[in-house]
Amino acid sequence: MGRDEGRRGGKGGRVSHDNLLPLSSEEQKLLRALREIPPSRLRDLLTTLIGELADFVAEPSCAEMQADGAPCPATDVSCDECRKLTTILEGLRGRLQAG
Repeated sequence: MGRDEGRRGGKGGRVSHDNLLPLSSEEQKLLRALREIPPSRLRDLLTTLIGELADFVAEPSCAEMQADGAPCPATDVSCDECRKLTTILEGLRGRLQAG
């Protein structure tokens, strides 16, 4: 499974290569953690999932429309899709912290 496989448009959060540096400390920590994972199917799945999540959060385009008919533009809007994803991510995070 390639790094861009399954990602919507392969845009990776719409960041050009020129804007990658400098990285915040959180971004550096995430990249170091990813690089320390030995090549495996789990690493491929994780890398793909992180890319897809970043693309979605950057531009959610939820199926639920606003009153004017436009797609939901941001994850801070209280729509069903964003609430569902937030619940899933919080549940996964809780399971990982408990385990």
